[in-house]
Amino acid sequence: MTGALVGSTILVPESRELDLFCSMLEAEGATASRCPLLNILDLENPAEAEAWIERLVAGTFDEVIFLTGEGLRRLLAIAERAGRREAFVAALGRARKITRGPKPARALRELGLEPDCAAAEPTSQGVLVALSSEDIAGRSFGVQLYPGEGGLPLLASLRARGAAAHPVTPYRYATQTDSAQVADAIRALASGAIDFVAFTSSPQVERLIEVARESGLETELREALTRVRIAAVGPVVEETLRAYGATNILRPEASFHLRPLVRAIAESWAGRRT
Repeated sequence: MTGALVGSTILVPESRELDLFCSMLEAEGATASRCPLLNILDLENPAEAEAWIERLVAGTFDEVIFLTGEGLRRLLAIAERAGRREAFVAALGRARKITRGPKPARALRELGLEPDCAAAEPTSQGVLVALSSEDIAGRSFGVQLYPGEGGLPLLASLRARGAAAHPVTPYRYATQTDSAQVADAIRALASGAIDFVAFTSSPQVERLIEVARESGLETELREALTRVRIAAVGPVVEETLRAYGATNILRPEASFHLRPLVRAIAESWAGRRT
């Protein structure tokens, strides 16, 4: 077998694009160890998301911030089930649209829309930087969040500057791989059997840490994450990893997608021999 990653074993916690990501790594000769950590699910009760959509349609929001492409697509699906798809898309067209990164921008383009303001750095802080020169006091923002607490500082900062911030979280996470299998993956990391672990979202990191604590393996995981090469798809994931003490982190420099991530992993693997 030939390829830039021949001889490497890569732990892959991805869920939604697991087969695609693994096939890209395997095409380069890697052995991909599948360990999907999270599953993205519809809300059990969409009432709050439906109410948020109605406020958007009514013109309550001057601008809308989208943190994830998944969030926009889930909102569209909720609007469609409520018979409000056309009204939702039309309201988006009227509002100023702010995106955190390329995925929500791509989801907007699927609707024939474009971002009006795109964060240069695909993080919540990047959104704040994009708005830093503007007087936002008195303005009303609809803010699409993702599950967890990662978006809360963004809400707090908008409100501290005098803006109204109306959040919506249009999907939820469920654990996908049982804890015993995740614990085995942590042991494999600790034993040196894994050359890379490739994270594509912060909740994957958080789930791995959660299982390590539940299983009494936190010391092993912390030590492993200072030795094993870690690939992060972008700066948000890198920030989460560094907060936990991980050190040997690589990521794409500018384009935060799977293909640049695979390329960064391949370059790091080749570099071990130089």
